[in-house]
Amino acid sequence: MQRSFEGKIWRFGDDIDTDIIIPTQYVALPTVEEMKQYTFEPLRPELAALIQPGDIIVAGKNFGCGSSREQAPEVLCALKIRCIIAKSFARIFFRNAINNGLLLIESPDLQDHCEEGDTVKVEINSKLVCNGKEYAIPAMPDNLFTIIEDGGLVRSMKKRNHVIE
Repeated sequence: MQRSFEGKIWRFGDDIDTDIIIPTQYVALPTVEEMKQYTFEPLRPELAALIQPGDIIVAGKNFGCGSSREQAPEVLCALKIRCIIAKSFARIFFRNAINNGLLLIESPDLQDHCEEGDTVKVEINSKLVCNGKEYAIPAMPDNLFTIIEDGGLVRSMKKRNHVIE
């Protein structure tokens, strides 16, 4: 995984729950590829079609609250969201995202100072840069970063245990 990258921002507010990320009626579809077109449908039905690989979600507090459905981070991965930057994350969503290889970054300030369509530069374990302003971010523990780099928990454990896929 690159330690530095840039992406276009899609901006959200507080309390984006898993029912907004992927509504219940779509979790029964056979594959995540079929589900991904319905990502954020209750809030912004057009958005899934507009998201491009490498885009970044910036949100407020408590992103991923609600049910513990693993399909929420899975559809975000399927859309090739590069990372999510939020003021805070729901604990279960945080763990499910890491297990799926989705990078999450906590930033208490970025969401208040960016607009949708802006570009943010991410320097992992260092800072964010948006509109010429820098925002310090906490370092991610090595064990979690390894899981993300490996593409999720299952792939990381297979790699660690020398299992050939």
